[in-house]
Amino acid sequence: MQFTATQKRAFAWLAIAALCGLLLWWLGPVLTPFVVAAVLAYALNPVVNWIDGVLGGRMPRVVGVLLVETLFLLALTGLLLMLVPILAKEIPLMREQVPLLLDRMNAALQPALAQMGIGFALDVDSLKAFVLKYLNANVEDALGSVLTSLKLGGSVALAIVGNAVLIPVVLFYLLLDWDAFVRRIVELVPPAVRPAYDSFMDEADAVLGQYLRGQLLVMLVLAVYYSLFLALFGLDLSLPIGVFTGLAIFVPYVGFGIGLVLAFLSGLLQFAAVKAVLMVAVVYGLGQVMESLYLTPRLLGDRIGLHPLAVIFMLLAFGQLFGFVGVLIALPVSAVLLVALRRLESTYRASPLYRGRSSG
Repeated sequence: MQFTATQKRAFAWLAIAALCGLLLWWLGPVLTPFVVAAVLAYALNPVVNWIDGVLGGRMPRVVGVLLVETLFLLALTGLLLMLVPILAKEIPLMREQVPLLLDRMNAALQPALAQMGIGFALDVDSLKAFVLKYLNANVEDALGSVLTSLKLGGSVALAIVGNAVLIPVVLFYLLLDWDAFVRRIVELVPPAVRPAYDSFMDEADAVLGQYLRGQLLVMLVLAVYYSLFLALFGLDLSLPIGVFTGLAIFVPYVGFGIGLVLAFLSGLLQFAAVKAVLMVAVVYGLGQVMESLYLTPRLLGDRIGLHPLAVIFMLLAFGQLFGFVGVLIALPVSAVLLVALRRLESTYRASPLYRGRSSG
Protein backbone atom coordinates (compact mmCIF):
# COMPACT_ATOMS: atom_id res chain seq x y z
CA MET A 1 0.00 0.00 0.00
CA GLN A 2 1.41 3.36 -1.06
CA PHE A 3 1.07 6.43 1.16
CA THR A 4 0.97 9.96 -0.12
CA ALA A 5 3.38 12.60 1.11
CA THR A 6 0.60 14.23 3.12
CA GLN A 7 -0.26 10.94 4.82
CA LYS A 8 3.40 10.30 5.62
CA ARG A 9 3.71 13.73 7.22
CA ALA A 10 0.54 13.10 9.23
CA PHE A 11 1.87 9.75 10.48
CA ALA A 12 5.18 11.38 11.35
CA TRP A 13 3.46 14.09 13.39
CA LEU A 14 1.30 11.49 15.14
CA ALA A 15 4.42 9.48 16.01
CA ILE A 16 6.12 12.60 17.36
CA ALA A 17 3.03 13.49 19.40
CA ALA A 18 2.88 9.94 20.81
CA LEU A 19 6.55 10.03 21.77
CA CYS A 20 6.13 13.44 23.40
CA GLY A 21 3.11 12.16 25.33
CA LEU A 22 5.03 9.11 26.50
CA LEU A 23 7.97 11.28 27.55
CA LEU A 24 5.68 13.62 29.46
CA TRP A 25 4.06 10.70 31.26
CA TRP A 26 7.43 9.15 32.12
CA LEU A 27 8.96 12.42 33.34
CA GLY A 28 5.72 13.65 34.95
CA PRO A 29 7.07 14.07 38.52
CA VAL A 30 10.14 15.92 37.26
CA LEU A 31 8.20 18.16 34.87
CA THR A 32 5.47 19.07 37.37
CA PRO A 33 7.09 22.27 38.75
CA PHE A 34 8.10 23.37 35.23
CA VAL A 35 4.59 22.83 33.85
CA VAL A 36 3.01 24.73 36.74
CA ALA A 37 5.54 27.54 36.41
CA ALA A 38 4.99 27.73 32.64
CA VAL A 39 1.21 28.03 33.06
CA LEU A 40 1.66 30.74 35.69
CA ALA A 41 4.23 32.54 33.53
CA TYR A 42 1.82 32.56 30.59
CA ALA A 43 -0.87 34.08 32.81
CA LEU A 44 1.38 36.62 34.58
CA ASN A 45 3.58 37.74 31.68
CA PRO A 46 0.93 40.17 30.31
CA VAL A 47 0.85 41.84 33.74
CA VAL A 48 4.63 42.29 33.70
CA ASN A 49 4.47 43.70 30.17
CA TRP A 50 1.63 46.03 31.18
CA ILE A 51 3.65 47.43 34.09
CA ASP A 52 6.64 47.87 31.78
CA GLY A 53 4.45 49.71 29.26
CA VAL A 54 2.85 51.99 31.86
CA LEU A 55 6.27 53.01 33.18
CA GLY A 56 7.64 53.45 29.68
CA GLY A 57 10.41 50.91 30.16
CA ARG A 58 12.05 53.00 32.89
CA MET A 59 11.88 50.16 35.42
CA PRO A 60 14.14 47.13 34.89
CA ARG A 61 12.17 44.02 33.94
CA VAL A 62 13.63 42.08 36.84
CA VAL A 63 11.96 44.53 39.26
CA GLY A 64 8.61 44.14 37.52
CA VAL A 65 8.93 40.36 37.62
CA LEU A 66 9.75 40.40 41.32
CA LEU A 67 6.82 42.73 42.02
CA VAL A 68 4.26 40.65 40.08
CA GLU A 69 5.49 37.32 41.45
CA THR A 70 5.54 38.64 45.02
CA LEU A 71 1.96 39.92 44.74
CA PHE A 72 0.84 36.62 43.25
CA LEU A 73 2.48 34.57 46.01
CA LEU A 74 0.98 36.84 48.66
CA ALA A 75 -2.49 36.39 47.14
CA LEU A 76 -2.02 32.61 47.01
CA THR A 77 -0.79 32.54 50.61
CA GLY A 78 -3.77 34.63 51.67
CA LEU A 79 -6.14 32.17 50.02
CA LEU A 80 -4.55 29.25 51.86
CA LEU A 81 -4.52 31.15 55.16
CA MET A 82 -8.29 31.56 54.91
CA LEU A 83 -8.48 27.96 56.10
CA VAL A 84 -6.82 28.91 59.40
CA PRO A 85 -9.77 30.80 60.97
CA ILE A 86 -12.12 28.10 59.68
CA LEU A 87 -10.16 25.36 61.41
CA ALA A 88 -9.55 27.46 64.52
CA LYS A 89 -13.30 28.01 64.86
CA GLU A 90 -14.45 24.55 63.82
CA ILE A 91 -12.23 22.32 65.98
CA PRO A 92 -13.45 23.68 69.37
CA LEU A 93 -17.04 23.56 68.12
CA MET A 94 -16.56 19.99 66.96
CA ARG A 95 -15.30 19.00 70.41
CA GLU A 96 -18.55 20.31 71.88
CA GLN A 97 -21.04 19.39 69.19
CA VAL A 98 -19.88 16.03 67.76
CA PRO A 99 -21.01 13.99 70.81
CA LEU A 100 -24.41 15.71 70.69
CA LEU A 101 -24.67 15.15 66.94
CA LEU A 102 -23.89 11.45 67.36
CA ASP A 103 -26.55 11.12 70.06
CA ARG A 104 -29.16 12.86 67.88
CA MET A 105 -28.21 10.73 64.88
CA ASN A 106 -28.52 7.55 66.93
CA ALA A 107 -31.89 8.64 68.32
CA ALA A 108 -33.18 9.34 64.80
CA LEU A 109 -31.78 6.17 63.20
CA GLN A 110 -32.88 3.57 65.74
CA PRO A 111 -36.67 3.99 65.33
CA ALA A 112 -36.41 4.26 61.54
CA LEU A 113 -34.30 1.11 61.29
CA ALA A 114 -36.57 -0.73 63.70
CA GLN A 115 -39.58 0.04 61.52
CA MET A 116 -37.76 -1.48 58.53
CA GLY A 117 -36.93 -4.57 60.54
CA ILE A 118 -33.20 -3.88 60.62
CA GLY A 119 -31.56 -4.79 63.88
CA PHE A 120 -28.65 -2.36 63.78
CA ALA A 121 -27.18 -0.72 66.86
CA LEU A 122 -24.81 2.21 66.55
CA ASP A 123 -21.94 2.08 69.03
CA VAL A 124 -22.11 5.75 69.95
CA ASP A 125 -19.63 5.53 72.82
CA SER A 126 -16.91 4.02 70.63
CA LEU A 127 -17.49 6.63 67.92
CA LYS A 128 -17.30 9.44 70.48
CA ALA A 129 -14.06 8.07 71.89
CA PHE A 130 -12.55 7.70 68.40
CA VAL A 131 -13.45 11.24 67.31
CA LEU A 132 -12.57 12.97 70.57
CA LYS A 133 -9.22 11.19 70.67
CA TYR A 134 -8.09 13.27 67.70
CA LEU A 135 -10.03 16.46 68.44
CA ASN A 136 -8.61 16.62 71.99
CA ALA A 137 -5.04 15.84 70.93
CA ASN A 138 -2.54 18.36 72.24
CA VAL A 139 0.15 20.08 70.20
CA GLU A 140 2.79 17.52 71.10
CA ASP A 141 0.64 14.63 69.90
CA ALA A 142 -0.23 16.46 66.68
CA LEU A 143 3.44 17.30 66.04
CA GLY A 144 4.43 13.70 66.66
CA SER A 145 1.77 12.50 64.23
CA VAL A 146 3.01 14.92 61.57
CA LEU A 147 6.62 13.84 62.07
CA THR A 148 5.61 10.19 61.85
CA SER A 149 3.75 10.84 58.62
CA LEU A 150 6.74 12.69 57.18
CA LYS A 151 9.01 9.82 58.14
CA LEU A 152 6.75 7.24 56.50
CA GLY A 153 6.17 9.34 53.41
CA GLY A 154 9.46 11.18 53.26
CA SER A 155 9.65 11.16 49.49
CA VAL A 156 6.17 12.67 49.20
CA ALA A 157 6.95 15.36 51.77
CA LEU A 158 10.27 16.10 50.07
CA ALA A 159 8.54 16.41 46.69
CA ILE A 160 5.97 18.85 48.10
CA VAL A 161 8.61 21.01 49.77
CA GLY A 162 10.85 20.81 46.72
CA ASN A 163 8.05 21.92 44.38
CA ALA A 164 7.07 24.73 46.74
CA VAL A 165 10.63 26.06 46.50
CA LEU A 166 11.31 25.23 42.85
CA ILE A 167 8.12 26.59 41.27
CA PRO A 168 8.73 30.24 42.32
CA VAL A 169 12.35 30.02 41.13
CA VAL A 170 11.38 28.57 37.74
CA LEU A 171 8.55 31.11 37.46
CA PHE A 172 10.98 33.97 38.05
CA TYR A 173 13.33 32.91 35.25
CA LEU A 174 10.47 32.15 32.86
CA LEU A 175 8.91 35.58 33.42
CA LEU A 176 12.29 37.23 33.05
CA ASP A 177 12.95 35.68 29.62
CA TRP A 178 9.43 34.77 28.46
CA ASP A 179 9.44 36.91 25.32
CA ALA A 180 12.88 35.57 24.36
CA PHE A 181 11.68 31.98 24.83
CA VAL A 182 8.67 32.62 22.60
CA ARG A 183 10.84 34.17 19.88
CA ARG A 184 13.21 31.21 19.89
CA ILE A 185 10.33 28.76 19.53
CA VAL A 186 8.88 30.76 16.65
CA GLU A 187 12.28 30.80 14.92
CA LEU A 188 12.26 26.98 14.92
CA VAL A 189 9.03 26.86 12.93
CA PRO A 190 9.72 26.24 9.20
CA PRO A 191 8.90 29.32 7.10
CA ALA A 192 6.54 27.27 4.91
CA VAL A 193 4.18 26.60 7.83
CA ARG A 194 4.73 29.91 9.65
CA PRO A 195 1.41 31.48 8.52
CA ALA A 196 -0.59 28.44 9.70
CA TYR A 197 1.39 28.36 12.96
CA ASP A 198 0.84 32.08 13.61
CA SER A 199 -2.87 31.77 12.87
CA PHE A 200 -3.26 28.78 15.19
CA MET A 201 -1.29 30.39 18.03
CA ASP A 202 -3.21 33.66 17.71
CA GLU A 203 -6.52 31.82 18.00
CA ALA A 204 -5.28 29.65 20.87
CA ASP A 205 -3.91 32.72 22.66
CA ALA A 206 -7.25 34.50 22.24
CA VAL A 207 -9.13 31.49 23.65
CA LEU A 208 -6.76 31.14 26.62
CA GLY A 209 -6.80 34.88 27.29
CA GLN A 210 -10.59 34.88 27.27
CA TYR A 211 -10.62 31.85 29.57
CA LEU A 212 -8.24 33.39 32.13
CA ARG A 213 -9.90 36.82 32.20
CA GLY A 214 -13.38 35.31 32.32
CA GLN A 215 -12.42 32.82 35.01
CA LEU A 216 -11.00 35.61 37.18
CA LEU A 217 -14.26 37.57 36.90
CA VAL A 218 -16.30 34.45 37.72
CA MET A 219 -14.16 33.83 40.81
CA LEU A 220 -14.56 37.40 42.09
CA VAL A 221 -18.33 37.46 41.53
CA LEU A 222 -18.82 34.08 43.23
CA ALA A 223 -16.60 35.08 46.18
CA VAL A 224 -18.86 38.09 46.81
CA TYR A 225 -22.02 36.01 46.27
CA TYR A 226 -21.12 33.17 48.64
CA SER A 227 -19.84 35.52 51.35
CA LEU A 228 -22.98 37.68 51.20
CA PHE A 229 -25.57 34.90 51.08
CA LEU A 230 -23.90 32.80 53.78
CA ALA A 231 -23.85 35.93 55.95
CA LEU A 232 -27.59 36.43 55.33
CA PHE A 233 -28.16 32.96 56.83
CA GLY A 234 -26.15 34.07 59.87
CA LEU A 235 -23.09 31.86 59.40
CA ASP A 236 -20.23 33.12 61.55
CA LEU A 237 -17.54 32.02 59.08
CA SER A 238 -19.38 33.36 56.02
CA LEU A 239 -16.50 35.60 54.87
CA PRO A 240 -13.59 33.11 54.86
CA ILE A 241 -15.74 30.22 53.58
CA GLY A 242 -17.43 32.38 50.93
CA VAL A 243 -14.20 33.89 49.63
CA PHE A 244 -12.45 30.53 49.68
CA THR A 245 -15.32 28.88 47.77
CA GLY A 246 -15.41 31.61 45.14
CA LEU A 247 -11.67 31.65 44.51
CA ALA A 248 -11.32 27.85 44.67
CA ILE A 249 -13.77 27.58 41.74
CA PHE A 250 -10.63 27.90 39.60
CA VAL A 251 -10.26 24.16 40.23
CA PRO A 252 -13.56 23.01 38.68
CA TYR A 253 -15.87 20.90 40.89
CA VAL A 254 -13.09 20.27 43.44
CA GLY A 255 -13.10 23.84 44.79
CA PHE A 256 -16.91 23.96 44.82
CA GLY A 257 -17.06 20.62 46.64
CA ILE A 258 -14.58 21.67 49.33
CA GLY A 259 -16.42 24.94 49.91
CA LEU A 260 -19.77 23.13 50.16
CA VAL A 261 -18.40 20.67 52.73
CA LEU A 262 -16.87 23.47 54.82
CA ALA A 263 -20.11 25.47 54.75
CA PHE A 264 -22.23 22.42 55.64
CA LEU A 265 -19.93 21.44 58.49
CA SER A 266 -19.90 25.00 59.86
CA GLY A 267 -23.69 25.25 59.58
CA LEU A 268 -24.18 21.87 61.21
CA LEU A 269 -22.07 22.92 64.19
CA GLN A 270 -23.69 26.36 64.51
CA PHE A 271 -27.35 25.75 63.57
CA ALA A 272 -29.84 22.95 63.66
CA ALA A 273 -29.34 20.27 61.01
CA VAL A 274 -32.43 21.40 59.05
CA LYS A 275 -31.19 24.99 58.77
CA ALA A 276 -27.69 23.82 57.80
CA VAL A 277 -29.08 21.65 55.00
CA LEU A 278 -31.39 24.46 53.86
CA MET A 279 -28.54 26.97 53.84
CA VAL A 280 -26.25 24.76 51.77
CA ALA A 281 -29.04 23.74 49.40
CA VAL A 282 -30.17 27.31 48.75
CA VAL A 283 -26.82 29.12 48.65
CA TYR A 284 -24.77 26.51 46.81
CA GLY A 285 -27.65 25.37 44.62
CA LEU A 286 -28.34 28.91 43.41
CA GLY A 287 -24.62 29.54 43.11
CA GLN A 288 -24.14 26.53 40.86
CA VAL A 289 -27.13 27.50 38.71
CA MET A 290 -25.90 31.09 38.43
CA GLU A 291 -22.40 29.97 37.53
CA SER A 292 -23.49 27.37 34.97
CA LEU A 293 -26.34 29.23 33.28
CA TYR A 294 -25.23 32.84 33.45
CA LEU A 295 -21.69 33.63 34.64
CA THR A 296 -19.77 31.03 32.63
CA PRO A 297 -21.64 31.61 29.33
CA ARG A 298 -21.55 35.42 29.69
CA LEU A 299 -18.03 35.91 31.08
CA LEU A 300 -16.18 32.97 29.54
CA GLY A 301 -18.21 33.08 26.34
CA ASP A 302 -19.14 30.37 23.87
CA ARG A 303 -15.76 30.49 22.21
CA ILE A 304 -14.33 27.86 24.55
CA GLY A 305 -17.42 25.76 23.89
CA LEU A 306 -16.58 22.69 25.98
CA HIS A 307 -19.55 20.45 26.77
CA PRO A 308 -19.96 19.66 30.52
CA LEU A 309 -19.31 15.97 29.82
CA ALA A 310 -16.10 16.93 27.99
CA VAL A 311 -15.07 19.05 30.98
CA ILE A 312 -15.61 16.16 33.41
CA PHE A 313 -13.73 13.74 31.14
CA MET A 314 -10.77 16.09 30.70
CA LEU A 315 -10.57 16.73 34.44
CA LEU A 316 -10.54 12.99 35.19
CA ALA A 317 -8.12 12.18 32.37
CA PHE A 318 -5.62 14.93 33.20
CA GLY A 319 -5.95 14.18 36.91
CA GLN A 320 -5.13 10.52 36.26
CA LEU A 321 -2.14 11.38 34.08
CA PHE A 322 -0.65 14.33 35.95
CA GLY A 323 -2.31 14.36 39.38
CA PHE A 324 -3.47 17.61 40.94
CA VAL A 325 -1.47 19.65 38.44
CA GLY A 326 -3.43 17.94 35.67
CA VAL A 327 -6.69 19.14 37.21
CA LEU A 328 -5.35 22.70 37.20
CA ILE A 329 -4.28 22.69 33.55
CA ALA A 330 -7.10 20.52 32.18
CA LEU A 331 -9.37 23.31 30.97
CA PRO A 332 -6.69 25.60 29.49
CA VAL A 333 -5.18 22.66 27.60
CA SER A 334 -8.65 21.59 26.53
CA ALA A 335 -9.23 25.04 25.07
CA VAL A 336 -6.09 24.72 22.95
CA LEU A 337 -7.06 21.19 21.88
CA LEU A 338 -10.48 22.53 20.91
CA VAL A 339 -8.81 25.05 18.58
CA ALA A 340 -6.80 22.21 17.04
CA LEU A 341 -9.92 20.08 16.56
CA ARG A 342 -11.71 22.99 14.90
CA ARG A 343 -8.80 23.37 12.49
CA LEU A 344 -8.84 19.65 11.73
CA GLU A 345 -12.59 19.72 11.14
CA SER A 346 -12.25 22.69 8.77
CA THR A 347 -9.45 20.94 6.89
CA TYR A 348 -11.50 17.77 6.62
CA ARG A 349 -14.59 19.61 5.35
CA ALA A 350 -12.47 21.35 2.71
CA SER A 351 -10.83 18.11 1.60
CA PRO A 352 -11.84 16.18 -1.55
CA LEU A 353 -12.77 13.22 0.66
CA TYR A 354 -15.55 15.17 2.41
CA ARG A 355 -16.71 16.99 -0.75
CA GLY A 356 -16.87 13.70 -2.64
CA ARG A 357 -18.87 12.13 0.17
CA SER A 358 -21.28 15.09 0.28
CA SER A 359 -21.80 15.08 -3.51
CA GLY A 360 -22.38 11.36 -3.47
